[in-house]
Amino acid sequence: MADSKPLVLVLGGTGHTGRSIVNGLLNAGNFRVAVLVRPTSVTKPATEVLKASGVEIRVGSLTDDFGKLKQYVQGVDILISAVDARVVGEQREIFRAAKEVGVQRVVPCDWGTPGRKGVRMLFDVKLDIREYVQELGVGYTIIDVGWWMQLFLPLPLRSTVAQQFKEMSWKITGAGDIKNLLTNLDHIGTWVAKIIADPRTLNKYVIVWEDERPQNDAHEIGARVSGDGDALRAKRIQLSEEDVKKQIAEGQAAYEKDPSDFNKGIRKIIWGQYMTSLYLLRENTLENAKHLGYLDARELYPDVPAQSLEEFAKEFYSLLEPGETFVRE
Repeated sequence: MADSKPLVLVLGGTGHTGRSIVNGLLNAGNFRVAVLVRPTSVTKPATEVLKASGVEIRVGSLTDDFGKLKQYVQGVDILISAVDARVVGEQREIFRAAKEVGVQRVVPCDWGTPGRKGVRMLFDVKLDIREYVQELGVGYTIIDVGWWMQLFLPLPLRSTVAQQFKEMSWKITGAGDIKNLLTNLDHIGTWVAKIIADPRTLNKYVIVWEDERPQNDAHEIGARVSGDGDALRAKRIQLSEEDVKKQIAEGQAAYEKDPSDFNKGIRKIIWGQYMTSLYLLRENTLENAKHLGYLDARELYPDVPAQSLEEFAKEFYSLLEPGETFVRE
């Protein structure tokens, strides 16, 4: 019977990661799927697509009172959060509600790269949420996915996204020889469906990855597969450690001047701190993830095909607009 399938509630189900998770759960066929949607998003096309896919829509917000939060998670077996980065710190109360109504497993909003405290402000907030969930005593699974392949390849010259995003994709930090764990954003949900159905991953950390490559490889693949060749190679921007530090400092100054301007302040800080983690501290590697205690999703699920960056590049450069992932919705 369909009702005997576990009910999974996804927070942030209309975002990039959330959509991938919802699609993966639906394709697996092992779950009933619900998505919590803010009142202002009920009539949006993305919500209509979810409804048409058979997803249950629950209307509410993370900032609603505790009584309402308990209603939103009523009957839920597994709660998965893929909320916007700007509200990651607001997850506590809904996890407390989940604990109170008997949700069996929660998956906080991580979906990024492994690392340690004190390097990235956004990651530190995520670490605080992890600690809170563990203190609550609710069952949990932490899932990180490395860096999106969509953000690792250089955008082709024909891309029409804002110049700042094109230039971000053309940058190489340091010598460009540091390997990074990579996952196709669209495949995240396939791995999640396996992970949350697996008793071995309860109260564990799991790293999802499909390939592990350095920036230099990505930029060479990009130049070749995009067809832009030397014209794209000429666009490369080499960043030193000092350049990254300067970017973070500029972002901090902009944030202090106007905390409400996400793009000029916080985005610049976050991006610079991620570049520090990935390319200067070498945190986004399989070796480091295992050192931090993550289970390897590819070892757990050898039956799930892992896409190489080369294979992904063929799909990426055939898109009408390969830079769509850079644009915040």
